[in-house]
Amino acid sequence: MRILGLIPARGGSKGVRRKNVRLLAGRPLIGWTIEAARGSRLLTRTIVSTDDAEIAGIARDWGAEVPFMRPVELAADDTPMLPVVTHAVSQIESRGEQFEAICLLQPTNPLRTAELIDDCIEAFIASGAETLVTVLPVPEKYNPRWVYFRQPDGRMILSTGEKLPISRRQDLPPAFHREGSIYLTRRDVLLDGGSLYGERLIGFPVPPERSVNIDSPEDWERAESIIRAGGSENDRSGYR
Repeated sequence: MRILGLIPARGGSKGVRRKNVRLLAGRPLIGWTIEAARGSRLLTRTIVSTDDAEIAGIARDWGAEVPFMRPVELAADDTPMLPVVTHAVSQIESRGEQFEAICLLQPTNPLRTAELIDDCIEAFIASGAETLVTVLPVPEKYNPRWVYFRQPDGRMILSTGEKLPISRRQDLPPAFHREGSIYLTRRDVLLDGGSLYGERLIGFPVPPERSVNIDSPEDWERAESIIRAGGSENDRSGYR
């Protein structure tokens, strides 16, 4: 399967200013994701989509392709991810290259490895799913079978719509939420269906202790701590 790796990295960021070019454990944040993508055996090609000249330069320094610049109207704080991805795919296809699936790799998840990317791709191909996303387990106390919504009249109803909650913790079904480091979606689902998810989605669980999504200074500190605990910045074998 021909799979395009796509790293979206806009210049503006509020939680951590200029985070994509800021050094995390000695390398630019975007460098961690570029390194993982370049190490993948199963990505056919990887590109960076950015509106920022500095990010583009650093991405190229780290061995990534930046074949076009993203329009500023697709780099606002409230820009959804779908038009960013479809723009990138359309740009590549206009140059005569076709891919069967897109692997979205957000640089705010720096601990994902080449091995994880390839494991996800193998599971994605074997499953025949339209989309694969990495997931984390929902803590039991937040399981949807125990979560209530407050109604306008003050009544509390279970998020699942059931009348009674499951009484025993041991009987709760496993629940998951999106982890964010890898999204694999078939090309036709994106461009023809206008969706990042499609109708048949599978999850690929990752260890919570090795997952971080950098949106705040606290997230940055946690990522630094995990990297330090895992050994030198060049030894990432434990992050699979």
